[in-house]
Amino acid sequence: MNIINSIKTSMLVPIHPAGMPFIAIFTIFSLIIGWLWTPLFFLGLVLTTWCIYFFRNPNRVTPIYSGTNKNNLIIAPADGRVIEISKVTPSEEIGLPSGDWTRVCIFMNVFDVHVNRSPMKGQITYKKYIPGIFLNASLDKASDNNERLILGMNTENGNQIAFVQIAGLVARRIICDVDTGSKLKSGQVFGLIRFGSRVDVYFPSNVSILVLKGQKMIAGETIIGDFTKSRKSVREEVNER
Repeated sequence: MNIINSIKTSMLVPIHPAGMPFIAIFTIFSLIIGWLWTPLFFLGLVLTTWCIYFFRNPNRVTPIYSGTNKNNLIIAPADGRVIEISKVTPSEEIGLPSGDWTRVCIFMNVFDVHVNRSPMKGQITYKKYIPGIFLNASLDKASDNNERLILGMNTENGNQIAFVQIAGLVARRIICDVDTGSKLKSGQVFGLIRFGSRVDVYFPSNVSILVLKGQKMIAGETIIGDFTKSRKSVREEVNER
């Protein structure tokens, strides 16, 4: 019932432009097979409805400020579940300085919204597309082996972050609508990945992490990190409770 209710709700939300050609193709396909044999029309209708559901782009309310008049919050760039939170030394291809960084990985299944949103306000300073294979995006090695597109950002608060669109087992098309020099607002749509995929976010290791592994993310709304609090200060707050 939850899926049915979600489909009903999705009919009332905007659709990402990249989905329009697919919706048109599915609609025409449904009419053709329905003309050949009426029962097949209902199969085509189900597929068309699912296509509309997949490319939905719901409005989101993005939290902006924390502690100061600058944007210090890191917002989830994708719907889905957190499958990994780790401290890593990014490979050279990520475009970040050497050292320890936090990486949060969000996996999107075929029922999640696949529109991707900017984690922070800032300017894109780095963009790199890397061809690869199409392993299950939930696997750790997908970060290094799958087709992916990397974006580096200088944030409004003077820091660097990076976020990576990673194609999955079914996803075969990464769409990114921004380039080097583009300025993004926090929560602004910048692209999507078709049919199951993953987004990794890299940020400084001393920034507090406000999500847990397995937690459900809402792109443009869920706060995954806060520059105004160090990881130490968060632990101190927990110990005081």
